Amino acid sequence: MNTAATDEPPDRPPPPAALAPAGRVALRAAADRLSFAAAPACLAMAVLASLAVPGPAEVLCGGSFALDGMVPMYLLMALFHLPPWLRLLDRRV
Repeated sequence: MNTAATDEPPDRPPPPAALAPAGRVALRAAADRLSFAAAPACLAMAVLASLAVPGPAEVLCGGSFALDGMVPMYLLMALFHLPPWLRLLDRRV
């Protein structure tokens, strides 16, 4: 029995390489816009995580190791996701 035709769901989108050029451009534009969401989202999560911590010293020093805890992790994630914003600022200057 040949089940190759039924292995993939019919509503699955085609891979990006199979898209028409206009579809690839739209996909690339969506990915570029989505890259701007990461840094603000990480900063918001750092603020929310800092509000859940009992004391201000815990915000910066979450434990015995300087990068222990959620707030420093979210701040590092925001830092790593800044390049799209820096490129945008560079184009405007």
